[in-house]
Amino acid sequence: MVTATFLLGILIQILAFISLPFLCGGVLQKIRAYAQGRKGAPVLQILYDTIRMIKKSPIDGPFSGFFSESSAIFAFAFGLVLWSLVSFEWASLLLIPFLIGMIRFATVAYAVENGTSFGGMGAARETLLFIFGEPILILVLVVLESNVVFHENFAHISFAILFFLGATLIVLSELAKPPFDDPRTHLELTMVHEAMLLEASGRTRAFFELAHQFKTASLFLLLTKLGLEHVEVFLGVSSVPIWKELASFGGAILLSALIGYWEANSTRRKWIWIPELLGLNFIFMLILGILLKLGK
Repeated sequence: MVTATFLLGILIQILAFISLPFLCGGVLQKIRAYAQGRKGAPVLQILYDTIRMIKKSPIDGPFSGFFSESSAIFAFAFGLVLWSLVSFEWASLLLIPFLIGMIRFATVAYAVENGTSFGGMGAARETLLFIFGEPILILVLVVLESNVVFHENFAHISFAILFFLGATLIVLSELAKPPFDDPRTHLELTMVHEAMLLEASGRTRAFFELAHQFKTASLFLLLTKLGLEHVEVFLGVSSVPIWKELASFGGAILLSALIGYWEANSTRRKWIWIPELLGLNFIFMLILGILLKLGK
């Protein structure tokens, strides 16, 4: 019975590994469309677009070179490794900032090599977000790797909510969601992720989009595991493999829906305001982490 339960948990984990990168982005877009009064594309539209684009050969610009031809493959490979790490936890989760950084390096290298002013602007903003966001992400991962448990009392639950909100803010930063960016405007020239990929087409665009979906699903699943493994209320669920995998899957989908709703009902702030926000979030998370350790 234990063996069958374990195998079923592994099966659910594999199915989630295959489907979540497409479902998270699809649910996010669908909820965002509903919140704006639109029907929206099908939930699996990202999968359909990926299959369509991957069949087409890319059209490289006049300034294309090594990075234009290889960056998309590098981004896809590092995104796949990141997604497998978060899904199966085969190594320390502190590798996550390194893998995200490599995806970002590949994307920035592609944008800069093509030499467009919009790509350079998007690359500069993407790099700035990473510089300010990486220390906060490392703080979150240190807590995730530690034995900190939020117990069932008012003080610990309050700390857990504050810590989760701070971690969610850094996820919004990593994915360039409001208040850091606003994909609803469809102004690709003013956006972070899209500005860097204006020259991408065909298979190149497909690999970059897959890498982005891998990163999105990884961060949503990471937040879900943060709650399941460190909040005492959910420890009973996370101790059973089947329920842990089902709860992780459902939690990632729920986060996708919540962030989609947030994206539809919030606005982008001025770019000069972003460093201050991330700096304050770092100080807040650092003080919160110290208080958690002292109160352990």
